Amino acid sequence: MVFSSIVFLWVLLPIILICYYICPYLKARNFLLVIFSLFFYAWGEPKYIVLMLLSVLVNYVFGILIERGRKKGLLLAVCAALNLLILGYFKYFHFLAETWNGFIKSDAFKVSEVSVALPIGISFYTFQALSYVVDVYRGDNRAQKNFLNMVLYISFFPQLIAGPIVKYHDIEMQIEKRTVTAESFSYGVKRFILGMGKKVILANTFAQIVDKVYDYQPWDVARPLLWMTAILYMLQIYFDFSAYSDMAIGLGKMFGFTFQENFRLPYTAVSIRDFWRRWHISLSSWFREYVYIPLGGNRKGKMRTYLNLTAVFLLTGFWHGAGWTFIVWGIYHGFFNILERCLLDKWMGRGRWHVMEHIYTLLVVLIGWVLFRAPTLTYGLQYIKGMFVSHEAVLRVERFLDLKTMMFLAAGILGSGIIQNILARKQIRFAEDGDISFIGIAGYMAVMWFSVILLVNNTYNPFIYFRF
Repeated sequence: MVFSSIVFLWVLLPIILICYYICPYLKARNFLLVIFSLFFYAWGEPKYIVLMLLSVLVNYVFGILIERGRKKGLLLAVCAALNLLILGYFKYFHFLAETWNGFIKSDAFKVSEVSVALPIGISFYTFQALSYVVDVYRGDNRAQKNFLNMVLYISFFPQLIAGPIVKYHDIEMQIEKRTVTAESFSYGVKRFILGMGKKVILANTFAQIVDKVYDYQPWDVARPLLWMTAILYMLQIYFDFSAYSDMAIGLGKMFGFTFQENFRLPYTAVSIRDFWRRWHISLSSWFREYVYIPLGGNRKGKMRTYLNLTAVFLLTGFWHGAGWTFIVWGIYHGFFNILERCLLDKWMGRGRWHVMEHIYTLLVVLIGWVLFRAPTLTYGLQYIKGMFVSHEAVLRVERFLDLKTMMFLAAGILGSGIIQNILARKQIRFAEDGDISFIGIAGYMAVMWFSVILLVNNTYNPFIYFRF
């Protein structure tokens, strides 16, 4: 089940809220949230709920053992290995088997005979579970003795499917003690509606064009259309993923939870390093806290720093998907992070070249998204080449560049940072407070109404990050 569906909006969410608020005790409320979260997850893939509960049980047991045991390092290694083996099998089996078969030029692994489906959200809840066990090992928090609370931490439906990745030490106290005020509930509703509008009105509209163009080979698509499609996908993935984060944060607020912000206007960044401080913040901070710093961070000299960055971005790409496009995308971003540290820091961030820095960042990110979206690495490289090399084409931009597309494209560009920066200068916090006014209510209701109309008319597309 997804947030942007009629069943969730008009059936499940009202039932959850009513049951939650008529229940007077926090423990009972936690139990209700666990039941509804499991139902939410089981709606689409009931058989994989057992896998998720197994993950919870393994990390719950190892958390207690690590806290009490003497060989904590060994226990942590075994627990991490179990988590990564489960993730590796379900997410990377086919990719690794096909890669190995290609390397030895043999069909040693009968890949076509093995069916391994990817459980929704497995990357997200595996990383959450790992962060919990590592925090217990470090002594940053005590092991959770209440199994129900552990299940709630991993399975809580707002962030279960596509994040943000919630670290245990950030939410531990909220599981056992939280309150909801009228202002925070209002904030949650507004944030949820904002996310709904971004997903249904903007991201889905962009997706319709992007998917149609990617059905063609790059050389069949005219250069202007290749550029327009790349820009549309750049906007699509931002509005799609940030929409889910907005909706997750909003739902969390409705139940008294505060989740970490996952996006801070990433397309206003002035460097690739700045971009990764703003994009998918929960994943970036996870890799920084549990991979980059343990490897030594920037404390062991320049070369070691560059190796650590390479490892982090290689893993970042691999985390996103089992394919060479994702791996190359991760290495690509790692290269520019290292390049900025090595050479470009001398000129960047001094104000003089602010516009050029912004253009450079957008161009690098745009090219990266082409690789990210491409079905194969060869396709992605041909697409990028087609953006810069003149060629004959059968599919031209005129087929898609109508008034509707131009309006939504303009709205997407303005809404990815320009409007927010203008409002910020006027000290207006759009959808970032719990204030209620007649104009505000009318505006949010209009967004909600328009989104529902589009959903009823079947313009819905799945969230992009569900497959990760």
